[in-house]
Amino acid sequence: MSKGRLEAFSDGVIAVIITIMVLELKAPHGTRLVDLVPLVPVFLTYVLSFMFVGTYWNNHHHMLHATKKVSGAVLWANLLLLFWLSLIPVATAWLGDSDLAALPVAFYGAVCWLSGVSYTLLERSLIAADGDSSTLAAAVGGRDRKGVLSLALYTAGIALAFVSPPLAVAFYVITALLWFVPDRRIETRLNE
Repeated sequence: MSKGRLEAFSDGVIAVIITIMVLELKAPHGTRLVDLVPLVPVFLTYVLSFMFVGTYWNNHHHMLHATKKVSGAVLWANLLLLFWLSLIPVATAWLGDSDLAALPVAFYGAVCWLSGVSYTLLERSLIAADGDSSTLAAAVGGRDRKGVLSLALYTAGIALAFVSPPLAVAFYVITALLWFVPDRRIETRLNE
């Protein structure tokens, strides 16, 4: 499979994921502004998940742009990432309708954590396929502070879900905001 087909397939899956998430948003029952209030938790969860999926799409694009070769291991690692991302609509819907109950909050964090681990596996697979002197290897090197910090925040959020679900969600929001500023390592290396 070519790198272009892998990217096109991934883009299509991510587009479907976002479409499914937006279809979970329901119109308010009524015509007054106050009728929107019950929808606020669902909408805020959608915004968080949209940022989450959008960040993966953006970074996935840059990572594949910096890659020349695709191996079987890359295909499987990419499918693993897409599998965990495909659970985001379920996690989003459950969290949005849960009144911040512990299990849905923990499940959301677990899906985020597993997506992060899968992304790291994909990155490592691409570097292995392209070689240690590749553009991607030079860009990311052995330092991924944001990635490690993200996994730590998700881990803390999962544990906190059973103690203080709102604090756990705050950790997920912090992680999303951390990635709102794009990781410029790959883009910088490509422009050199």
